[in-house]
Amino acid sequence: MILPRRKFLHLAAGAVALPAVSRVSWAETYPSQPVRVIVGFAAGGPNDILARLIGQWLSKRLGHPFVIENRPGAGSNIATEAVVRAPPDGYTLLLVGSPNAINATLYDRLNFNFIRDIAPVASFMRGALVLAVHPSVPARTLPEFIVYAKANPGKLSYASGGVGGITHITAELFKMMAGVEMVHVPYRGVAPALTDLLAGQVQALFANPAQCIPHIGAGRLRALAITTTARSESLPGIPALGEVVPGYEASSFFGFGAPRNTPGNIIDKLNTHINAILADPEIKARIADLDGAILVGSPADFGQLVAQETQKWEKVIHAAGIKAE
Repeated sequence: MILPRRKFLHLAAGAVALPAVSRVSWAETYPSQPVRVIVGFAAGGPNDILARLIGQWLSKRLGHPFVIENRPGAGSNIATEAVVRAPPDGYTLLLVGSPNAINATLYDRLNFNFIRDIAPVASFMRGALVLAVHPSVPARTLPEFIVYAKANPGKLSYASGGVGGITHITAELFKMMAGVEMVHVPYRGVAPALTDLLAGQVQALFANPAQCIPHIGAGRLRALAITTTARSESLPGIPALGEVVPGYEASSFFGFGAPRNTPGNIIDKLNTHINAILADPEIKARIADLDGAILVGSPADFGQLVAQETQKWEKVIHAAGIKAE
């Protein structure tokens, strides 16, 4: 049968439009089932707590559970690979953070390219670290600490939560920019590192403020600086490190990502709802309790942040010769 030209063009146009219509419809009905959020760290830690907080609110807004699934190991690489291999349908998300930006350089062989294989969905928090020292260190301010460290190269030791973690490379960036030498003592987590700092076995540690504030208030530790460009509301009298070392900034970041090729309409829908959640006063208060700053923006904004952080930590890792253990 030969179709009239006008009817043929009408049918062809309809066929081309079908995928677009189905994508729009898919986004409108999303989610229609539970959504998995893969977290590359154990339950109970700051990554897990934050993912559950945002997931709980998304569940309320979108009417289906956002289920947290913990897959710790290899600095979050196991979780990341699971999401990379998941169907790009919006039903598997990844808690994205600073380890993803660090691991791109820290590990020589990964089965994925994070920036290529994970689509940015939304950012939601940025967190500072505090430089805390044992009271035995004869320096009450950051300038005094830098002078003392320069006068005693290699005599001060700093703890970290592990090789290549944010508490390690933040300190290495400080060493590079301040021109000081300190000995790195890695631990299996920040908790044992903090224990030895309190005991005076090591002299310094870059850690989450919430972990240190009780000890700072009791005089068991001394806070010298905050690593973000702005001062912390929880430690308002402590200067930003960049006030003494111009250009210094280091912080953790958190957000959600999805497998590449996840429909843009679904990503945009999630982004819109997450930004709305972050505007809620209760969420703002909860994130402030975690010593974090709200970080809103588009998927493109989050992608740009991840790329910038990846480039930043690449330079530090290469300069310091850091290798994954």
